[in-house]
Formats: sequence, structure tokens, C-alpha cells
Amino acid sequence: MSPFNSYILNQYQGYTKTPQLWINHTVLGLKQFQMPKQQQVTFNKLLPNNLRLGKRVEQFLSYDLQQINNVKIVLENKQIQVNKRTIGELDCILTYNKIPIHLEVVYKFYLYDNRVGLKEIDHWIGPNRNDNLLKKLTKLKEKQLPLLYSEYTKPILDKLNLNAEQIKQQVYFKAQLFIPYNEEIPTFKLLNKDCLYGFYIKLSEIEQLKDCKFHIPSKQNWLSEIQIQIDWLPFSIFSKKVTPILKGNTSPLCWVKFPNGITNKFFVVWWS
Repeated sequence: MSPFNSYILNQYQGYTKTPQLWINHTVLGLKQFQMPKQQQVTFNKLLPNNLRLGKRVEQFLSYDLQQINNVKIVLENKQIQVNKRTIGELDCILTYNKIPIHLEVVYKFYLYDNRVGLKEIDHWIGPNRNDNLLKKLTKLKEKQLPLLYSEYTKPILDKLNLNAEQIKQQVYFKAQLFIPYNEEIPTFKLLNKDCLYGFYIKLSEIEQLKDCKFHIPSKQNWLSEIQIQIDWLPFSIFSKKVTPILKGNTSPLCWVKFPNGITNKFFVVWWS
């Protein structure tokens, strides 16, 4: 297998193993799509190298759905336009056991900051503090899912012989969660604790990791599980590489290998 193919396979396997952000209940009225059990398959499609992470996840999910006998994909990534202006996009409409489902697909990375908000879902923010879980859930509920009922969507559904009122709406929301370094794990009531992947640390605190080794994966490889057989960076080189990234107000996801051999994912954040 070529290195390029192996990277894609690692991303696919990381995506597959990432848990859904909540299970067995709704959050803000949003219900998760329960992926039918299937035999583990390998991903054998080529993807463009510049395909961004969100679109990569959509390709992985589409591939999984195509392997399931009682699932049929009816529509994917359909832009809804008004006078050549895009007002939104339907991620996927499928039938599962002949029941139509409108599915919105989300894969996110969130960091826990209990200074933000008062409730559990308020505390999870994006690595660069420019988005958060509550904002995304609200957008799903108030903008993305209601797009199905738009007058501009109706002609598309009509061509598919579908009635919006008869289509169930669900989300497929996966996430990797990170908590502050050396702090206690917060209480999980609504969200899935299995989504906890690692920690985050401020640049001013990073000397605490000076005895470790590091790797800075590309954005597409944020999906991947940690690969052991790589060229790990010593702290001196890692800190030089990560500092200019942080100066650009970007918080990179990194891999760390502790002296005892334990590995973990973590973010270095530029904010305090």
C-alpha cells in the first residue's frame, strides 16, 4: 500500500472508531442516527489530497452507508440555491428499511472550558475559540435541519417523489473532546465520555512536557489514531515548530509520547 493510501486508511479507521457525541437520548431535541452494525470494511477509494476534513468525513460515511444492504442513499451534498445564491446544503437523504431520513453529518474537536457558560454543553469550545458546541447544535436545529422544509427544497424533493413531512430528521455527530492538562475529568451527563481523547495545554505550560517526544499531524490526519512508527520530535524541535503556528492564533492538534511509552493526543492553545 502506498503511503498516500495508508494515510487515507488511517483517517478512515480513526473516523470509524470515533464515538458519537451522545447516544440513546436527544440533545436539544436532536436525535443521533444509529449506524446499522456491519462487518468492518477497509476504505479503498482515493480522495483528493486537499479535501478538507469535514468533506473527508462525509466521504467516509457515504462509503459506510453504501456497504449496508437495507440503506439506500437518495441524495448527497445537495446545495439549495435561490437566484444562483446558495442558502444551504442538505448533507444526505437516505432510506433505511425504506424509511426516508434527512441526515446532517458533523465531526468536531472541542475543548472543555468551564469558564464558558453554565451548562454541560456550554463548556465545549473550538480549539481557536471561534466556535462552540452550543452554537453548532443551535445551527443544526434552527438552520440546517429546517432547510428540508424550505420552499426552495420542495422541487428537489418532488423530483425524488419525497414529501418533507414524511422524512425523519437525524444527525450523525461524532467528536473528539479534550480537557485541560492535569485537571480532573468533568462530569458527563448528556455527552458521551468515550469521546474524551486527550488534553490541551497552554504554550506557557508546555515545559511540563520537556521530557516527551512529539508529532504534529496534518489537519486531515487529526482523524487518525496515533501511529507509533513515525519520526518523533524532541521537545526542542517541537517547541520551535509549534510556536509560529500559535503566533498565527491557531491551536494545533499534536501527538505526544511520554517517557513511559504512553501516547496521547493534545492541543497546544494560543489563548489563555
